[in-house]
This record gives sequence, C-alpha cells and structure tokens, in this order.
Amino acid sequence: MDFYVTAFELIDLRSFSNLWFWIMLAVFWSTASHYVLGVPFDMVGRAAKHGGQAEQDLQDLVRINANRLTYISDEAGTWLTIFASFLVTGLVLTGFVYDVEFCQALSLIIVPMLLVFGISIHNARKTFGQTGDDLRRTLRRHRIVVQLIGMMSILVSSMWGMYVNITTGVL
Repeated sequence: MDFYVTAFELIDLRSFSNLWFWIMLAVFWSTASHYVLGVPFDMVGRAAKHGGQAEQDLQDLVRINANRLTYISDEAGTWLTIFASFLVTGLVLTGFVYDVEFCQALSLIIVPMLLVFGISIHNARKTFGQTGDDLRRTLRRHRIVVQLIGMMSILVSSMWGMYVNITTGVL
C-alpha cells in the first residue's frame, strides 16, 4: 500500500498544486524562447559578433528550418489546423466547462504554444531571402514576441493555478 500511495502522490492529476506541472511549464517556455525557428539563439549573437562562417551557419540553419516549417504548413496545414482545433476545443471544454484540472493545465500550455507555432510559420516565410542584419533582426523580434507570449502564459497560468488551489483547498 505504501508504494501505491507514494506513486499516486508523485503522479498527481491536480496539476496546479504539483511541482511537476510548474517545472514542465518553465521547460516549455525556456525551450521555446531559446530555439528561435528551431535555431539556438546563441548562434544569432555569435553570427553578429564573428560573422564569416558563423553567419553562414546561421543562414543555413534558418533556411533549413524555415523550409521545413513552410513545407509542413503547405502540405498539412489544413489538417493540422483541423486537428489542433478539435484538440483545443476538447481540452478547453473538458477543462473549463467540466472542471477537469488536468485539462485546464494542458490548455494553458497548448493554446499559447499554438500561437507561437503560428507566429513561427509567419516568420519562417518572412526569412526567405533575408541575410545578415535583416535575418538577425527578424530572429530577435521573433524571440521577443515568444518571450512576451511566454510571460503572459506563465502569468495567466499562475493566477489561474492560485485561484484553483484556493477554491479547492488542495494545499
């Protein structure tokens, strides 16, 4: 019996009172803001500082990832939109209408990430033909927008999590 009690305390579906949810939220947003269009952001600074091969590597990696994102959106964009709409609608309804806390937590992570994905596709199309300062400026702006979305997402998640924890008396 001790094992089951310990296991269910570790894998708790009350997300907002669980440390794993907050760790996962932080990892999601730190990863999203570090990899700008799939490119590690330190490459942008290195390309600006050193130029030459670092600049060429940045342009190649952005070109590869931008081609990949636009290919996915061109080939499967409609189906991905339909599936994402179905998933998000189901999560939001289950979470906020039927009051399932786990679905609320997933909604507060997935909805902003879908917004970031849409902005990434837009900026991937924008980077075609850009080089040098223009490319780095686009990547910097994209990172700032992702960080702003992440800050708002973390703020909303923490406020909603505090509300849920206070009203349900979990703590």
